[in-house]
Amino acid sequence: MRAVRRAVLGVACAAALAGCSTVLAGCGSTIDGQAVSIYDDPFTVAGLPATSGPNGPRAGAVPANREATGGDGGEVDQLAIDAIEDIEAYWETEYPKHFPGGFTPVDEIVSWDSDDTGRGVEFCGEGTYGLTNAGYCSPDNTIGWDRGNLLPVMIESFGPMSVVMVLAHEYGHAIQQQSGIVSENDPGIVFEQQADCFAGAFIRHVAEGNAEHFTINTSDGLNSVLAATVSIRDSDPNDPQSVHGSAFERVTAVQIGFTDGPEACARIDEAEIEDRRGDLPQQFNSPRDTGELPVTEDTLGEFTKALGVIFPDTPPPTIDYSDADTGCTNARTTQPVSYCPATTTIGVDVPALAERGAPQAIPRNGLPLTVTGDYNAYVLFGSRYTLAVQQHAGQSLDDPRTPLRTACLSGVFTAGLATDRGPDAGDFQLSPGDLDEAVSGLLTDGLAASDANGQTVPSGFSRVDAFRTGVLGGEDACTARYGGA
Repeated sequence: MRAVRRAVLGVACAAALAGCSTVLAGCGSTIDGQAVSIYDDPFTVAGLPATSGPNGPRAGAVPANREATGGDGGEVDQLAIDAIEDIEAYWETEYPKHFPGGFTPVDEIVSWDSDDTGRGVEFCGEGTYGLTNAGYCSPDNTIGWDRGNLLPVMIESFGPMSVVMVLAHEYGHAIQQQSGIVSENDPGIVFEQQADCFAGAFIRHVAEGNAEHFTINTSDGLNSVLAATVSIRDSDPNDPQSVHGSAFERVTAVQIGFTDGPEACARIDEAEIEDRRGDLPQQFNSPRDTGELPVTEDTLGEFTKALGVIFPDTPPPTIDYSDADTGCTNARTTQPVSYCPATTTIGVDVPALAERGAPQAIPRNGLPLTVTGDYNAYVLFGSRYTLAVQQHAGQSLDDPRTPLRTACLSGVFTAGLATDRGPDAGDFQLSPGDLDEAVSGLLTDGLAASDANGQTVPSGFSRVDAFRTGVLGGEDACTARYGGA
């Protein structure tokens, strides 16, 4: 039998986008005196309060008394072992609720240093020198990790909870094997989406305060975990070995698990994934195609034509390409693009917007902190256009739900760019990778999910969830979840 290892891998790096929006403070379950659902409330994350505070190893927790084969007893290994302990405690309770029989832990956990040039420890029948990875080995029923490079880089880039997330993903593969919900005939994307989903379900368990060794807040803590998920996406959609999914798909699976739990994860199959993909572009037409389009007045004009077709009931706003600051009397200027309700004008600092949309060079080492490219700029411009859409519909541009409604409508036009819109829609088409760039921006500064004053909500999870609602559900879903006129 051929050894099957499902694993995560990432060896690139990019600089983070600079933040340029503010965060609405507050918490609660009512808006304007009216009860709201978990989706309407901008200060909750899938029903949990949007909290700040501790994030990482729980203060005062007793370290798990367990050893990893090949381990060195150091801090990185102890972090991973504590994570395995909490993950197994979670599945000890949850597994019987969703699958036949009781839960059985993996047979062994393995640690290695990928810089070790000696014989070292083997994982899944292979040497571990150069294996900058973490994975689940199905023939041996083992989980292993690289303590020398991968885990330290993840901790440095995204914090210790990113390691917990990765190991929860790998343990998701063990749950798949034990429960028999997948077979070797299933495509790799099904394995990976389910495992991401199971990891999201476990992170929910941590966020609820139920893990012995870890805690996570639902604002910057959860944002960092999702950013780590983005960093280990499949970056080349044309690579036949790309089976983990795009950043959009990976974050979607994590959010399904976080919101709906393991039972929803078990329902993910090839048909469900294909339904989610719909008309969204999956591959480039040519190996030379990068999907990158320079940000200029001309390209923004073509983009504006497309937005006009996607939102046909809204009179197109005036576009001022001279500066983001239009002297607006009833909204603050947001750089590098802003919307003025008083004059229904979008102001653009074109060079600054182009800089935001420029792909950044990838250094040789490390993990990508963000996904950068042209759509970082276009989705931001389009989000200001959606403020005109909301204003025309009689919706407030500065109430607590405006940021999520803006993110949702940004998802609507993003999906619309993937469809045939006719001869009057301009020459702008969505490319593979554009969704990932949008998701990355929503997790960092969130300006594409902000109101006319640049205010956003605390949780990147909620911003991405709103955007995903628009992509997959359309404008009616945005109105249903985030309110109409």
